[in-house]
Amino acid sequence: MTYFTTDFLNFYKELAANNNREWFQANRKRYEVHVKHTMEVFVGDLIAAIAKHDKAVAGIRPGDAMFRINRDIRFSKDKTPYKTYSSAAVSAQGKKADGDAGLYVELGPEKLALAGGVYMPDKEGIVDIRDAMAKQPKAFNKALKDPAFAKMWGELQGEKNKVIAPEHKAVAAEIPYIYHKQFYYWTELPTKLITSPRLMDTIMEYYVAAKPISKLLNQALRMQ
Repeated sequence: MTYFTTDFLNFYKELAANNNREWFQANRKRYEVHVKHTMEVFVGDLIAAIAKHDKAVAGIRPGDAMFRINRDIRFSKDKTPYKTYSSAAVSAQGKKADGDAGLYVELGPEKLALAGGVYMPDKEGIVDIRDAMAKQPKAFNKALKDPAFAKMWGELQGEKNKVIAPEHKAVAAEIPYIYHKQFYYWTELPTKLITSPRLMDTIMEYYVAAKPISKLLNQALRMQ
């Protein structure tokens, strides 16, 4: 199934050149039909597809997962009011996914990006994940070194701590990822996929490749 057309991409291309409220209001109908509605249909199907693997996401709706087009410009030097892409995070908590390992999707003329894992866990979440790694280092290493994950996602990314608890440092030689305070993975795909009937299947292939590590991360976080 093809979700997005050139109308979706052209809206964002024109918005990039006219990123102001006047232009957006004049083109709001285009946004509602070719961007927002299309994204809602796509995200609804994406939720349903992921729910077959993780029942915890079955209760969320597209609106729970989709990010607003409005930019938060309060502390930014860039005062353009709108994003030039659509994005959503599918997790048990929807877009509030800091405490859950979900799937992030970003679609626009310049980028088709996917991300997963846990981007900004709180202190308790970091400890929970490190505890899980310390208890199951072989399971985490197996998931992260899986050929499909390595090919599609590369490796676990994120900032690290230089100092960690002694009980975690004791297993760091076996699982160096335990130093992380962010536990995410990210990849970018050709933008031509956005208007391809292969979009959903391709995204789900990446999701399935990351399923072993996302499952371990969610087990750690959901045991709180």
